[in-house]
Amino acid sequence: MAMMFHCDIVTAEKSMFSGPVEMLALTGTLGELGITYGHTPLLTGIKPGPVRVIRQGGQEEIYFLSGGFLEVQPHLVTILADAGDRAGDLDEVAALEAKRQAEQELQNRGAEMEYSEALARFGDAVARLRTIEELRRRARHAG
Repeated sequence: MAMMFHCDIVTAEKSMFSGPVEMLALTGTLGELGITYGHTPLLTGIKPGPVRVIRQGGQEEIYFLSGGFLEVQPHLVTILADAGDRAGDLDEVAALEAKRQAEQELQNRGAEMEYSEALARFGDAVARLRTIEELRRRARHAG
């Protein structure tokens, strides 16, 4: 049986997850991270995209986080996210439309601020679509 640690995933608006886990998998600002029991203490930014939470017995849950921070302590991992949703609650049609609109805004290149905002919306939409694809891929392998 794998060793467990406590994990909290929270946004400014809600607690998304709180409980014991075997492993977390997500993308930090410097690359892919796999967090297991006994991981070295760490504080890092996280990139928008999927976060895999592996619970006892291998049960897996996938969340979308739009960025934030990860703190790893000896028996506790805390993720403070800008925003997030369960992967199953994401709207693919809305994400595709948001991506299309952001691409159009990027091609029209207005003021610097508008460009930066469009780039952020584009990145968020792509990360949501990656999370939806990750959920589908996991469902295909499970069933």
